[in-house]
Amino acid sequence: MSFWRVLLAILFPPLAVIDKGCGSVLITLLLTLAGWVPGVIAALVILNNPK
Repeated sequence: MSFWRVLLAILFPPLAVIDKGCGSVLITLLLTLAGWVPGVIAALVILNNPK
């Protein structure tokens, strides 16, 4: 994970996982709408996944 990707995940989580696929973006967007913290956590988990 690069510094910019982590910063983007903190500021706007769905945009940080845009290259990980439609499902990841949708899940992160829904969690961000439910609350900012769950969206950030989901984005960081998805970004940390090696696949």
